[in-house]
Amino acid sequence: MFDSLIQFVRAQYRTNDFIPLHAPVFLGHERDYVVETIESTFVSSVGAFVDRFERDMAAYTGSPRAIATVNGTAALHAALLLAGVKPGELVVTQSLTFVATCNAIAYCGAEPVFVDVDRHTLGLSSKALEIWLEENAQAGSDGLCRLKATGQVVRACLPMHTFGHPVELDDLVALCGRWGLVLVEDAAESLGSLYKGRHTGCFGRLGTLSFNGNKIITTGGGGMILANEELGVLAKHLTTTAKKPHPYEYFHDQLGYNYRLPNLNAALGCAQLEQLENFIESKRALASRYAQALEGSDLQFFTEPEGCRSNYWLNAVICESREQRDALLKATNDSGVMTRPIWKLMNHLPLYARCPHGDLTNAEWLAARIVNLPSSVVPELSE
Repeated sequence: MFDSLIQFVRAQYRTNDFIPLHAPVFLGHERDYVVETIESTFVSSVGAFVDRFERDMAAYTGSPRAIATVNGTAALHAALLLAGVKPGELVVTQSLTFVATCNAIAYCGAEPVFVDVDRHTLGLSSKALEIWLEENAQAGSDGLCRLKATGQVVRACLPMHTFGHPVELDDLVALCGRWGLVLVEDAAESLGSLYKGRHTGCFGRLGTLSFNGNKIITTGGGGMILANEELGVLAKHLTTTAKKPHPYEYFHDQLGYNYRLPNLNAALGCAQLEQLENFIESKRALASRYAQALEGSDLQFFTEPEGCRSNYWLNAVICESREQRDALLKATNDSGVMTRPIWKLMNHLPLYARCPHGDLTNAEWLAARIVNLPSSVVPELSE
């Protein structure tokens, strides 16, 4: 039933061997920069490549500051702390996300609230958020949003740009402004994605990126906080064990975190970032080929929202039913072509099953039907 799709994927990657979902590609100065770092002996959390990676990422995204961290979850945790999230408070997010989004909220001692997603973005729905707020919350004279039933502060809104596809940011920004919510973007998957010409992660008070081994560029493990100048200074301080600068004394003025990205990883990131636009060109070309190959089939290829440029981090199809989804997963994986379903909804996991939520009709519908297809960069498609 799915033989033509399997053959199509094999034709793109020109192999009969196992095809992973998303593998890193090293085509530039990765080896040179890593060797340079080793020869310098500055392989840990201090070094020229860390500074360069932060500067280059700020310039690429248009963010005033970019602060490198050891991974994307650490970046998100620190961003939520800088957003003022405190123990006992609530953070509104989507249930259709990777667990790290919710874990970062829990690290703050806060609790996630799940609202639905839009089918055309796969990300947090401003309409669903507005409905939940009107039914469950109230804006106080102090500018804070509180839960009617308990008085808990609803501090922040945390959308995630699923598979690199931007959410409807204009509506979310306006809604958060009206209700006094701090907007923090989980842009872990959307490096290089644009919403109306502007980079994701730059619309909220803070944004975060990930450079895990399966992301569009990788540092092996790593993340980044995007912020304005003032919050950027605080982010650097917080993620560097809150140590006050001094030639030799050790003084830490608050609880800090050792979330620094090693220079060795940053060297890899600098080389990867130099190739990012080529990677995006390749991935967008691959997505276009998928869309053409699947046109007229009963598998709906998911395309970028209108007015956006998606990096197409992971290509996705929407099946007609859960049964078709499961059949596709079995046929492809049995054939050595790796595919996977989307993550289990967060409210279906034991640790978040009791969290408050609104209607999740779209999230449930999508979770039963989405399959990710191999999405690694095909270098020939960027030439």
